[in-house]
Amino acid sequence: SGDNEGEKKNLTEIFCSAKNLLFNQTPFEKLNFVKKIQKESGKVLMIGDGLNDAGALKQASGGFAVTEDVTAFTPACDAILYGGNISILDKFLAFAWDTKKVIFASFTISFIYNIVGLSLAVSANLTPLFAAILMPLSSVTVVAFATFTVRWLGYRRGL
Repeated sequence: SGDNEGEKKNLTEIFCSAKNLLFNQTPFEKLNFVKKIQKESGKVLMIGDGLNDAGALKQASGGFAVTEDVTAFTPACDAILYGGNISILDKFLAFAWDTKKVIFASFTISFIYNIVGLSLAVSANLTPLFAAILMPLSSVTVVAFATFTVRWLGYRRGL
């Protein structure tokens, strides 16, 4: 839903149809529209451009605020997207799914690392000094894995 029809042409090009585009909506109407879609379909991604979208952005399963100045804008949303990148929203959504997989992989690596370490410690095959070295090393390993994997995935997606 949009505030006015000024961006109708651009939005129609991006979303291929004006059939489901609503304009001249109040913040309350936007919020109710998101709630209605959630009841019908489950999950909703709301893309808004301002504070008048804050209620709908917060209510949505995922809320993206679109702005030209990403440093001076922090509405109630899950992500802030630079306005010039709205045309590659599909890449960002795919990247978000990739990132979610990296988070699960990071937890799995951490879990395995801790199970092995705990097993060695309980069986008295791990000295306290070696355990003290392994604990921060495990954290560094997981953080490095997540950081480099996310950067590589972003590069691979052209972001």
